[in-house]
Amino acid sequence: MAEITAGMVRELREKTDAPMMECKKALTEAAGDLGKAEEILRIKLGNKASKAAGRVAAEGVVAAYIAGDGKLGAIIEVNSETDFVAKNEEFRAFADAVARLVANSNPVDVTALSQLALDGATVEERRKSLVGKIGENVSLRRFQRREAKGRLASYVHGGSKIGVLVDVVGGDDALAKDIAMHVAASKPLALSRDEVSPEIVQKERDIAAAKAAESGKPANIVEKMVEGAVSKFLKDVTLLGQPFVKNDKQTIADLLKSKGASVAAFSLYVVGEGIEKRKDDFAAEVMAQVGQAGSKSEKSAQPS
Repeated sequence: MAEITAGMVRELREKTDAPMMECKKALTEAAGDLGKAEEILRIKLGNKASKAAGRVAAEGVVAAYIAGDGKLGAIIEVNSETDFVAKNEEFRAFADAVARLVANSNPVDVTALSQLALDGATVEERRKSLVGKIGENVSLRRFQRREAKGRLASYVHGGSKIGVLVDVVGGDDALAKDIAMHVAASKPLALSRDEVSPEIVQKERDIAAAKAAESGKPANIVEKMVEGAVSKFLKDVTLLGQPFVKNDKQTIADLLKSKGASVAAFSLYVVGEGIEKRKDDFAAEVMAQVGQAGSKSEKSAQPS
């Protein structure tokens, strides 16, 4: 049987907001598998048991750039080791400059981007120079470049931890900015139901089926419960199905229709999303240093 540590229980609780004892039971049932334990909690406790999507797992910034005519833009995530460096003006200027370069030069990937010229050197040389100055690793993680069908709008929030680039056809600048702000706040997975990954939909269907099966209701009722749960999930995670953050009586689809507008596409970056953040044990580090110092003192005190 896998050992269930306090750290594992704490991590699952941070991800799900479920009670500590429920987390421990789920981990035990899942033989220590965090992903499986999270699914077990969602089946037992409902959809409130998952809030991992908004968690930040690494440091850095998101930078967005839009050309003057609003037809061309880019968004990029640049990572650092600490939040202190992410607030550094030179680090942020580097991210802004690279976002502009992505829009204007259209590199195929991060490797190609690294070889482009930036202020008399390559991006990679500029990155290494920055690392030398600030003493931390700096990495270009990902980017997207967009040529708009309508007009581009951007929104960067939370100390540049969340960034959005959205292509709105029709409407006006105020609407485009509202849509970008909504995406940052509500973090949709996709524009519409059709764009949600089949794997994600199937996972939600499996969870809903397991929850419905526990109700003991007839098969035909269980099937309706499953379809209803999946339908609600798709509304919650798609931009067009979400209630507008400024008016929860109106969906984004309804808002766009009232303005004679549509959204062609959007990009949403959350700094560190999907990256495991290093967790330093400060007390253990101090004790280790004390132990090393003590060991050196003992050696120096020994007669030669």
